[in-house]
Amino acid sequence: MFYILNLPAFITVSLIILLPILGTFAISLFRFVTFSEPSFVGISNYLRLFSDEAFINSVLFTLKFVFFSVSAEIFLGIVLALLINEKIPLRSLFRGIVLLPWVIPSVVSGRVWEIMFNYSYGFLNFIAEIVAGLRINWLGTEIGAFLSLVIADVWRTVPFVALIILAGLQSIPDEIYDQSKIDGAGPLSRFFFITLPMIDVFILTALVFRTIDALRVFDIVFVLTGGGPSGSTTPLTLYAYKYYLSGDFGYGSAVSVILFLLTLLVSLLLFRIVGRR
Repeated sequence: MFYILNLPAFITVSLIILLPILGTFAISLFRFVTFSEPSFVGISNYLRLFSDEAFINSVLFTLKFVFFSVSAEIFLGIVLALLINEKIPLRSLFRGIVLLPWVIPSVVSGRVWEIMFNYSYGFLNFIAEIVAGLRINWLGTEIGAFLSLVIADVWRTVPFVALIILAGLQSIPDEIYDQSKIDGAGPLSRFFFITLPMIDVFILTALVFRTIDALRVFDIVFVLTGGGPSGSTTPLTLYAYKYYLSGDFGYGSAVSVILFLLTLLVSLLLFRIVGRR
């Protein structure tokens, strides 16, 4: 009876999730190019990947982007959650304003940041010229483009992290803080010995969601840098997309399978840590 009742859910999951994954893996075993007859090549596409310097650079960029952007988002998310958790006038309005970056579509926010980073008329260069008398080529250098992507991604997703951590902060009873004040605990002691241990699961949950999402980053990179300059900001998603766009579906599928396995591995590791907590 258990299996019969769960059969519709299993069929749905298989059609929506498992079938596309298996199909992508199957295509990755073929030389599948537009206007050519598909031919089985086994793991040749994967062997080609690991000798492809552009692919290796794409993997390194993806991991570097995940590390810096997610680290900044968790830190700033905690700070922002602590601020909007305070009892201040118009707190509800302030919380709504804080969430605006998360509501804006990635493509729109990417386009806005592209204008702000523009070398000729961008707002950030306007400020830099007033303050330091110089212009910064944000999107034209490898370091500048990377920082631009991290800044744009952090700006958009910090509210999401803060919202998750805020839920944890609001689950802590006020009586615990009142008792700690009576015992003589200062603000830092209360944060490190009460607040942080009691919201660690919420922080880990935000870490899981943001890490998985950052591994699959595409739209903001596509709009802001397009993978440039010289392919230095090309994540795995955009790398696979370029091969799909050129009609090399076999090689693009192999990149997609590697991205899927990388995301799965990181997800299982993080879920294991959260499960232990």
